[in-house]
Amino acid sequence: MTTSTFKSRVEITHIGTATAILSIDGVNFLTDPFFSPAGSTFDYKVVVLENTESPAMSLADLPVIDAVLLSHEDHFDNLDDLGRRLLDGRRVFTTPDGAKNLQPRPAVHGLRPWETITSTIGGKDFSITGVPCVHVPGGECTGFILTAARFGETDGRPNAIYFSGDTVYFPELVQMRDRFHISVALYNLGCAHTPVGPGGSMLQITMGGEQGARLFRETGADVLVPMHYMSWKHFTEFDRGLRNELEKGGVLDRVRWLEPGVAVRIV
Repeated sequence: MTTSTFKSRVEITHIGTATAILSIDGVNFLTDPFFSPAGSTFDYKVVVLENTESPAMSLADLPVIDAVLLSHEDHFDNLDDLGRRLLDGRRVFTTPDGAKNLQPRPAVHGLRPWETITSTIGGKDFSITGVPCVHVPGGECTGFILTAARFGETDGRPNAIYFSGDTVYFPELVQMRDRFHISVALYNLGCAHTPVGPGGSMLQITMGGEQGARLFRETGADVLVPMHYMSWKHFTEFDRGLRNELEKGGVLDRVRWLEPGVAVRIV
């Protein structure tokens, strides 16, 4: 395992799918809030999404949430009706379209690709940069890079935490390496597919282990934290398949696995 130069404390508590508490020096970010029970279905006409496992924590179990990192607000597996309850009165970072759709909440910020917002959250300063995604055609989605002076630097680049949001691999993502040293890479995986067009052909809409390993290597990140690879019927690569792909990609020894409902110290 590579020795990290990251100077702050990061714990991650996985709740389910892409939902996790990302705790940085005691400041709690929540990613893609989804809290519906197992068996919930969501009809998109071309596909019905169904989750097979209940979240490890309910809304009542959560600690104080200081901000929400919402990769996109228009898919129920990333934001359900229960998760929307958390958005009122909190800082929310999402896409420009998402910010419009979530109006009139005054603390919602829409980030364009590579745009950076600096904000004081939980009494500590953070810079949050939007990272482009390729997800469902015609829809907006964003990843996030979090930096702060107290995280330190590696080879002159600021140490950073990256949350991928829902995306497949595409070359522009490798530009992160030019500007940041990714100390913690939190990836939405699962190799999810959705039908497109009248013929029912299938489109990949999130990374699987092969693409995730490639992006991890090419960005020179330190630690890979996988999530979003269980609990949904539109995923195609689950625990064993993901481990096999990460091993073939030569990054398995750099992975930190999460246990639902348990805070895991990452750095």
